[in-house]
Amino acid sequence: MPFFTYTVKNKLGKTVKGKAEAQTIKQAAQMLQQRELLIIKLKPLTEDSFAFLKRFFGGVKNDDVVSMTRQLSTMISAGLPITNALSILVQQSKPDVSRMMAQILQTVEGGQPFSKALEKFPHVFPRIYVQLVKAGEAGGVLDTVLNRLADNLEKSKNFRSKTKGAMIYPMIITIAMFVVAFIMMTFVVPKLTAMYSDFGAELPLMTRMLVGMSDFFVNFWWAILLGVGGSVYGFKRWRKTPTGDRTISRFLLKLPIIGVLLQKIMLTEFARTLALLLGAGVPLLESLDIVTEGMDNIVYREALKSAIGKVEKGMPLSEALAMHPVFPPILFQMVSVGEETGKLDQVLAKLSDYFDSESAQAVKNLTAAMEPMIMIVLGVGVGLMVIAIIMPIYNLTSQF
Repeated sequence: MPFFTYTVKNKLGKTVKGKAEAQTIKQAAQMLQQRELLIIKLKPLTEDSFAFLKRFFGGVKNDDVVSMTRQLSTMISAGLPITNALSILVQQSKPDVSRMMAQILQTVEGGQPFSKALEKFPHVFPRIYVQLVKAGEAGGVLDTVLNRLADNLEKSKNFRSKTKGAMIYPMIITIAMFVVAFIMMTFVVPKLTAMYSDFGAELPLMTRMLVGMSDFFVNFWWAILLGVGGSVYGFKRWRKTPTGDRTISRFLLKLPIIGVLLQKIMLTEFARTLALLLGAGVPLLESLDIVTEGMDNIVYREALKSAIGKVEKGMPLSEALAMHPVFPPILFQMVSVGEETGKLDQVLAKLSDYFDSESAQAVKNLTAAMEPMIMIVLGVGVGLMVIAIIMPIYNLTSQF
């Protein structure tokens, strides 16, 4: 639907500017009048010549969702009606968020619940977000739920940032290593080979192998790029199949250090999300179903689906989790304590903090192990290349 920019005066006589989404300018005017706003100026929103670039690089980011959730929680806690809070976000947010919030506001003003309006944007608000908002609306504690949700989103964001940040250095070194090797094979080695040919020197086996690799890079660089691109594309396609997903997930979990890190990440997200849902009043089975949908690793998804089936038949959650080796003893032991005391959500929240700290330690172990491994591989590769280049020069000087 098209957007219209407006300048209005509210009940307090304050001039307010913003954007509204409607089929026609008449409909936009009616929407503003229904909100008891005095229209001063109303006109269609015209896009500039770089609008397509803004749409391409824009979009609603995770940070925007965290900020929006926190602001909504604060405004609703202060006593503002949900429509007024959404209207303020429409006016103060960046364009992409403002357009989305305008559609949400329009749905809410049409009589639909806030949670129903969020369902129109599944790529921004996952099922867990919508279910928590729905539980908050039903219990009359929407501000509390939004506050907890904002805390959870911030914790998840910080957790992912720490994990990604720890991997930046190894990734940069690895990419730089491949780029330098490609440049050496394509530009440097051919010039050295030409020099050796002029002297008519007999090349050692290692040098001949290096020259052969260099010739292949020079003559078939396009095939190498196509092969790498095709392999990456084929791997991604295969990764999306159930067989590929299961194979890769099991393989990653069996890796010495990476597997431990992935396990801690899965357990952190499981405990944190389940604690949040149970604390908001969502039933256990529905909470487990939502948590299962959000698990990235198919091994954990399948284990949770099996556990859900046993819980539906009356088995305690702790016993159902204990039947799967992917869940450590501390998890189902603490869940058992939570079930006995009736404070499962609080126990899970403490477990998520524990697994979070364990994940941080696993990240440190991973980076500590990867850095020397990368240096060793880089040193061996450079050393072999230097030897292959220096040996013919040594043979030439020995002939003199």
